[in-house]
Amino acid sequence: MNAHAPISFALPGSDRIIVVGAGIAGLATALRLAPRAVTLVTAAPLGFGTATGWAQGGIAAAMGSDDAPALHAADTVAAGAGLTEADVALRVAEAGPGLIDWLVGLAAPFDRDAAGGLALGLEAAHSRRRIVRAGGDSTGRMVLETLVRVVARTPSVTILVASARDLMRDARGAVAGVVCERDGVRFSLPGRAVVLATGGVGALYASTTNPRGATGRGLALAVRAGAVLRDMEFVQFHPTAIATGADPMPLATEALRGEGARLIDETGAPVMAGIAGGDLAPRDVVARGIFQAQARGARVFLDCRGDLGARMATRFPTVAGLCAAAGIDPRIQAIPVRPAAHYHMGGVKVDATGASTVPGLFACGEVASTGLHGANRLASNSLLEAMAFAPAIAEAASAVPAPGQARAEAATPRSEGDPDALRTVMERQVGVVRAADGLAEAVRHLAPAARGGCDVALTSLAIAASALSRRESRGAHWRTDHPAQEAPVHTELALSDLWAMAEAVAPGRAVVAA
Repeated sequence: MNAHAPISFALPGSDRIIVVGAGIAGLATALRLAPRAVTLVTAAPLGFGTATGWAQGGIAAAMGSDDAPALHAADTVAAGAGLTEADVALRVAEAGPGLIDWLVGLAAPFDRDAAGGLALGLEAAHSRRRIVRAGGDSTGRMVLETLVRVVARTPSVTILVASARDLMRDARGAVAGVVCERDGVRFSLPGRAVVLATGGVGALYASTTNPRGATGRGLALAVRAGAVLRDMEFVQFHPTAIATGADPMPLATEALRGEGARLIDETGAPVMAGIAGGDLAPRDVVARGIFQAQARGARVFLDCRGDLGARMATRFPTVAGLCAAAGIDPRIQAIPVRPAAHYHMGGVKVDATGASTVPGLFACGEVASTGLHGANRLASNSLLEAMAFAPAIAEAASAVPAPGQARAEAATPRSEGDPDALRTVMERQVGVVRAADGLAEAVRHLAPAARGGCDVALTSLAIAASALSRRESRGAHWRTDHPAQEAPVHTELALSDLWAMAEAVAPGRAVVAA
């Protein structure tokens, strides 16, 4: 049997909605679709392999008496560096309190204060204490466990452990199913609509806080099917990944700085001195501050010594455990940190219902570009965004016209390329600080593998090409050769644009987009 030839698979009924991915975005969407039949395609068993379970900070929501959705939305817009869409920010912020109530109704074990109310934390660039958390710094894991438990007992949801390899389309060009692969065999899974909830791209970089499977394969599926990608250059680097040699890198949550931790160098001098916002500046500012200090030869540490370090085991048990595993006692030792790829603000361009530019294809969560995050995501808005868009996606996907006869495209050979080499290119040329020469070199290096069927290289190419085309510095995208801001516009690209960019910077040609 040809392992790359799609075959039929005995899951009856093409009227199902197919959700690809089982983090908070996929699980919330599957639950919102009930009682409509859903097949949830996940590359790993439920509860494993997703970045949701690693989220330490929490969920931002205007729950305090001194807070309001309008204030939350304003903070989101301010962090987005001119590219956050204000109406999207307000709509998501307004949904926040109701979504927390929804999770409470599902028995999510959120932390409480002495009076029994929700314990609200503070993170960088938030003007109010509005971070709802569970288990101190274990929010993602506990919310994930809650949703997994509910999905497991929802009869309308069928779990399929397999990898999505291609999207199927009908005669009209609408997406109408997924080609999956399991145990080396590919099979076709038709459906009324497909929702991509495949997460982010952090593992494209040598230094990342994301699971190794976070390589943006959903983005490659979408762009190969004709979808438009937007703002792919905006990769958020978390400033305080714990630098002890692990891959992926463990994360020291930003909430530590909200509770008083400070960034210092090996001499004890404050790293963020003289920079607006200091230790609580937006993530892109802090990441660049640390990067620049390291470029000068300094080592950077997160200083939690004293009272915060003494409380860490109860207030931040995940970080305390990570430090213990690395032989660090935060009561008496500062924690070595450095920036690492953490979150992707770009993605599949979608509208208010999560619909992409291709009929029948939706995207939810980190794989989507909704207009919420702009050029720099506000801390703890990611889990909120996924849940806020899930109801609208469920309604819109349910209303998609019944597809015609779905067909799989001719089997596209897939290559994994050299993952370590690709990660090195992204780290060196498309990292915290960028410039035209390095970006053009990245495009030249990545294009052949992308053309050869390597999805990881294709997603990497999209990030590098978008970064090369944005000739300014904005939010998480910083170019030494274009440090000023220009007009706030989105970058959009389709598959043909990637090949055109690769041709434009081919050996012997000038870098026309620099």
